[in-house]
Amino acid sequence: MEIHLNRVDYIQVAVADHDGVLTCFGMKKGEAVPVFKTLPGQKITRLDLGGAAGTLQEKIFVCSGSQVRGFTKKGKQFLTFEANLTESINAMHVSGADLFVCASYIYNHYCDCKDQHYYLSGDKINDITCLSSENLTRFVPILACQDRVLRVLRGSELAYDIEVPGPPSLLELYNKDGGEEILYGTTDGKIGLVHIGESSASTKWEIDNDKKKGGILCIDTYDIVDDGVNDLLVGRDDGTVEVYGFDSASEPTLRFEHVLSESITSIQGGCVGKESYDEILTTTYTGWVTGLTTEPQKAEAGPGDEIKMSKEVQSKVEALRSELEQLQVKVLQGREQYQQTSQSSTAVSAVPVFSINDKFTLCQDDASYTLMLEVQTAIDNLLLQSDVPIDLLDVDKNSAVVSFSECDSEQPNGNFLLATYRCQANTTRLELKVRSIEGQYGTLQAYITPRLQPKTCQVRQYQIKPLSLHQRTHSIDQERPMNRLSLVGQFSFAEIHSWVVFCLPEVPEKTPAGESIAFYFHNTFLGTQLEATYCKGEGHFKSDNISTISILSDVLSKEATKRKINLNVSYDINDDSVSHTLKMIHPKLEYQLMLARKVQLIDALKELQVHEGTADFLIPEYRNILDESNNLLVEYKKQPAHLERLYGMITDLFIDKFKFKGQNVKTKVSSLLEILDNYDLNSLLDFFNEA
Repeated sequence: MEIHLNRVDYIQVAVADHDGVLTCFGMKKGEAVPVFKTLPGQKITRLDLGGAAGTLQEKIFVCSGSQVRGFTKKGKQFLTFEANLTESINAMHVSGADLFVCASYIYNHYCDCKDQHYYLSGDKINDITCLSSENLTRFVPILACQDRVLRVLRGSELAYDIEVPGPPSLLELYNKDGGEEILYGTTDGKIGLVHIGESSASTKWEIDNDKKKGGILCIDTYDIVDDGVNDLLVGRDDGTVEVYGFDSASEPTLRFEHVLSESITSIQGGCVGKESYDEILTTTYTGWVTGLTTEPQKAEAGPGDEIKMSKEVQSKVEALRSELEQLQVKVLQGREQYQQTSQSSTAVSAVPVFSINDKFTLCQDDASYTLMLEVQTAIDNLLLQSDVPIDLLDVDKNSAVVSFSECDSEQPNGNFLLATYRCQANTTRLELKVRSIEGQYGTLQAYITPRLQPKTCQVRQYQIKPLSLHQRTHSIDQERPMNRLSLVGQFSFAEIHSWVVFCLPEVPEKTPAGESIAFYFHNTFLGTQLEATYCKGEGHFKSDNISTISILSDVLSKEATKRKINLNVSYDINDDSVSHTLKMIHPKLEYQLMLARKVQLIDALKELQVHEGTADFLIPEYRNILDESNNLLVEYKKQPAHLERLYGMITDLFIDKFKFKGQNVKTKVSSLLEILDNYDLNSLLDFFNEA
């Protein structure tokens, strides 16, 4: 069953905004009318509704810094609570007299503003929720942590954890009236439902992100279809709003999708604009409050009939026209005032302040990094600069015009990439994709210039790490042939942890609690794996890819030398790992060679088809290439330098294998490339064994 919803823009306002202003609106004849507004203050990071158990949850709680304030729906402040945390609160849940708050790594539970429980998390906390039901003997707090884990607490202790398929960005109770099920959304766009028990959890269902949509920013449950079953409302950081209904097997099915031009910061189902018409209310990054309503917005008209607007709609149009005229007058007055002040003898240069919402995340599916940039005003242009080799990949939803400048990478501090994106009018959000090369590390910088006067620019920096394509996981296959690197020296636990943070993504900046730690990773491009175990004075690294061990050895030795620390480095190289890695590369290389050969044939086959007037005389394989030519060209275009990248990995593997044996085989690389040009896996394996 499909849903038909119509868009209504109510108002643009900063919701729980950066100036610390809390604004409450009521609806009157379809118009948003202010109820109360607080004074400016510290930036508001979270907003939650609460109230006594079993009553309407209509008390408003907001976090600013380490402080929690409570307001009634009329605007009266009834609570000011200082949590005395060293960091700002970034996650909060309110349940009756119980308050659950989290800073980056710290969880606190208060009851009637008195300390109850405390927990230090092993990785950054992104969100918190708390279950309470008749089947559970206690409150069950659940933390959504950056290391792809949901941590279930018992008092101040970890009861157990649940691994999820991506870094969870938010948690939501599936049934707001109680129950043991929670929804989670991940930064890479996946959604799941988990049943939480006293001592274990089970996954009910997961929705994958096959269409590469944005990360999940907000979730709500509401029966918008009106079939007696709550539907799932989802808001993503690429502006997508989705509604999932449930079939007879309780599996989610996409029923509705609408795309706004900005990230969806909040989503809620309810009755808003007009009584008896259900609605999905959303807020966006720049403060638009938009409804998707079941109320018909267009009058039905037959041929020759005139569409008559109701008095309500007419008055709304007149009010909008009047507001627009007032705004135009204000803009003209502002421009004149600016011109006068900028030309006076006492003029002071003032740089316009603007905030940027940015995200730089590794995408597991295609081993690339997604850079998302969002500004609260229109973007004029974006300059990308990199001192490390990276590829820019095509993004379908990106309408900006890109141009490249020549770079001189041979110079000291030279550039490998200079690209300028010129944006169309009213573009507030840009999404880019880049792919890095492991072993080559440095900084990617983005210079963002909005359409503001006077012209101003902000720069954002993103680290490309030595093992940039590795992603955290929680277990590895110990049966694979492994190479080992061991370090021994006079270094502290904090020092070696900082080196691992420098080398690998998704490692918490904070030094782990305890005396030692083990992290596991897999390479999103090749599927190889890495285990890092270290403590004070000792570090051990295992991988089935010799090149990973080689990169780690070079970088860790360099970092230790910077700090004048002597390292005793030892290796245990497993020759079987080389053929193992080549066999993992084989299907990717074979596919890319086949794709390149097919693309090379397309023009010649099209000429033959035009010349003969038909393609029926061609063998089925060639006819298939012609039929699929458009898809093949699109896929080939989306994979710049993919074949060269695979050649480079095999070459590095060849050099690294013999480097650990004390041999320099760079003179044999040309012979290796000849074998790759006439690729056959067995010939390649023989060459590696005979060289």
